[in-house]
Amino acid sequence: MSDRNRDDYFDLDNFDDSVDSRDYRRRQPNRRQTNYGGRPSYNTRRPVKRRRNRTRTRNRVMIVTAGLLAVVLVFTLLILMFRGCGGKKTPVGVSTEPKNKQETTVDPSVDPSNPQGATNPNDKLSPANFIAPNPTDDNSEGYDAGAIYVWNKTGFELFGGSEYTAKTYAETINGFADKLAGMNVYSMMIPNHTEIGLPERLKATANTNSQAENIKTAYAAMKDNVTPVNAYNYLSEHCNEYIYFKSDHHWTGLGAYYAYAAFCDTLGMTPLKLEDCTKQTIPDFTGTFFNLANGLDTDTVEYYQFPYSVTMDITDANGNVNNYDSPYFEAEGSGTLSYGVFIYGDNPLTVLHSSSQNAASGKKIAVVKESYGNAFVSYLTNNYEEVHIMDLRTFRDVSTADLTTYCRQNGITDVLFLNGIMSANTQIQLDSMTALFD
Repeated sequence: MSDRNRDDYFDLDNFDDSVDSRDYRRRQPNRRQTNYGGRPSYNTRRPVKRRRNRTRTRNRVMIVTAGLLAVVLVFTLLILMFRGCGGKKTPVGVSTEPKNKQETTVDPSVDPSNPQGATNPNDKLSPANFIAPNPTDDNSEGYDAGAIYVWNKTGFELFGGSEYTAKTYAETINGFADKLAGMNVYSMMIPNHTEIGLPERLKATANTNSQAENIKTAYAAMKDNVTPVNAYNYLSEHCNEYIYFKSDHHWTGLGAYYAYAAFCDTLGMTPLKLEDCTKQTIPDFTGTFFNLANGLDTDTVEYYQFPYSVTMDITDANGNVNNYDSPYFEAEGSGTLSYGVFIYGDNPLTVLHSSSQNAASGKKIAVVKESYGNAFVSYLTNNYEEVHIMDLRTFRDVSTADLTTYCRQNGITDVLFLNGIMSANTQIQLDSMTALFD
């Protein structure tokens, strides 16, 4: 990652509703109402003459009223009798059986909250499914420090990759896989701290692109002979743990472990258990961001000694081979170089030999990486008898064989291209990887 070239990135991507008025007409009541037969209604009828025999009239009214009451009473009794005897009639052709709820077939691969997707969103290994991180947010503000964004005494590296650079990376890896026919080829793109640790509300302010979309685009463009490894989700679910440094652009040993667990789960292997290891620490690490802004916190570098022995052969820039009895430079101290504890930093070629009982006999892996891979590769000794580590920038300086020839000569079974998100989207890094096959 020290050769990052952000100049190759594209710049960041830089209705009138109306309501129809309705007119409501008010219907005025008819002031001249008429009775049945066309005669004026009571309130408009002219007064009638008084009849001489009021008694006769009163009697007739009483008789008519009594008759009407009798008719109403009879009619009411008939209705009650009909309801009591007949009840509600069932229409012809309609079943009286109670209706059961419609049975549905549930696809177990489809999550009820996401019925449109064919992949369960809880599947952490899916290269098409990315779980958004939810880092703890104290609602404080950050600020732009030029090369980085600063929030809570932590530096965040800004990302300017695009769909084009993502597809370019995928096409590059596809070409490598064709040349490595007969071997298992894997690709792992690592998001940086900005994507996993910066709250969503600050990402727009920080002017950084989505790394999830970038990785998803790259993985979708990879051919069938490349297996993508989704480490993003494993990092996302642990976003509030110490998985990235505050003063440096790398991840910590713990962050690298979670990515290793994603790799093991993808291949169906049993990962190393950290509780079986002994954690060591180096305090006061001041990383690549420390002099770019004031007030950044210093870091602690953590690494894990394994319950089995590992030896390491390093071919340095001069072509000399040096042998060590540990995958760590345990004499490394505090300061700016503390990350160098992992496999003695960046060297053209490093080979780890494992005595782990979990490592299958004859199983060997080659890891093509930049410095993001340094904290990752030693975990693989739990599962592989040999781990061959090529720095994509310098391997060809010391190797007379191209990568394909080297892998065949050394019995490599698996090849992993492990790149931080910045390197994967930088053309100069892709050119360096391409040169490995020349």
